[in-house]
Amino acid sequence: MNPCSFSATRRTLLAAGLALAAAAPALANEPIKIGLVTALSGQSALAGEAITRGMQVAIDEINAKGGLLGGRKLELVRRDDEANPAKGVVAARELIYREKVAVVFGGLDTPVSMAIVPLMNQEKVPFMGPWAAGTGITRNGANPNFAFRVSAVDEIVDVGMLAYAQKNFKSAKPGLILVNNPWGESNEKGLKAAMAAKGVTPAGVEKFEGNDVDMVPQLTRLKAAGADTLFMVGNVGPSAQVVKSLERMGWKVPVVSHWGPAGGRFTELAGAMGKDVHFVQTYSFFGKQSPVGQRVIKALMAKYPTIKGPDDISPAVGVANAYDAMHLTALAIQAAGSTSGDAIRQGYYKIDKYEGLIKTYVKPFTAEVHDAVQSNDYVWAQFIDNRIVPVGMN
Repeated sequence: MNPCSFSATRRTLLAAGLALAAAAPALANEPIKIGLVTALSGQSALAGEAITRGMQVAIDEINAKGGLLGGRKLELVRRDDEANPAKGVVAARELIYREKVAVVFGGLDTPVSMAIVPLMNQEKVPFMGPWAAGTGITRNGANPNFAFRVSAVDEIVDVGMLAYAQKNFKSAKPGLILVNNPWGESNEKGLKAAMAAKGVTPAGVEKFEGNDVDMVPQLTRLKAAGADTLFMVGNVGPSAQVVKSLERMGWKVPVVSHWGPAGGRFTELAGAMGKDVHFVQTYSFFGKQSPVGQRVIKALMAKYPTIKGPDDISPAVGVANAYDAMHLTALAIQAAGSTSGDAIRQGYYKIDKYEGLIKTYVKPFTAEVHDAVQSNDYVWAQFIDNRIVPVGMN
């Protein structure tokens, strides 16, 4: 071999070795980015901020303990979807391709999450849902499936709504008043299935658009059909308009709702009758707290000066779901040993036990089950003096 050629080869190998050695500590210092696509403006901004706070408190705890994968810190990168599916997809693309996030957390709206999930499955980047409850988000038919969730699930909530109405209001002929979008469709299917299983026939099914301000015509039809309870599914604004329309009609009928009213300024928009709506939650910061609950309240009060106590942690589900989801995601990344999307997906299945805020999770995810919260993890709440309080705890 030509000595010059040998020397050049040795220099090339030496340079490559030095580059690798330099890259290793650089990678160790590089943050692991976690994306969040949610409503950060508009009527649901309060809920988007609650998700942010839950994630950030969890990230602070993880980083304080040294981060993940040999010292890499977590970094939250947010984008506002304005509750618009098309904008949600654009935001998710930006997080995946430009920001190179390891996981994307989806936000509030089922239509937005339903639009994002196919992209996540295509690009093999894990999606974690801390709010949107549409059944099809996690049960999307993809194999492998990259969508996971720590939140309510429509078809489980729907069974709970019927059971709650029957137990508390002796409901025999409920009427359905639902938003006219994929979330409403998901719950129409779930509620009809829950009622069929119990031999209950609905008085009727009425729909409204997200920007409607008068639901009197729909409610009048349900009243005429003999509805003795209303099952309501809608976000803050339209749910408040349903209540305002009931008030204008002078119709005092029990309202059992999905958790839409919890997402923002419901009592301000709905008026006096807003307190009569009973809605589902996954967590409450009122009452006796576990050590985890005490720690989270303390951390929130320290980080966010406007939080003086449980009254100010609203909506609680956004904080609680996001906090647990972030810790479970960190465990999945640690189990994966890398930020590879498929490795993280399989990392979720390797989680054995985690003492969280909502509950102690034991093998929360399997290849068949991507929802960590189940039917016995829900609580029912109402607004008392603008506070979300468990029913019966005034």
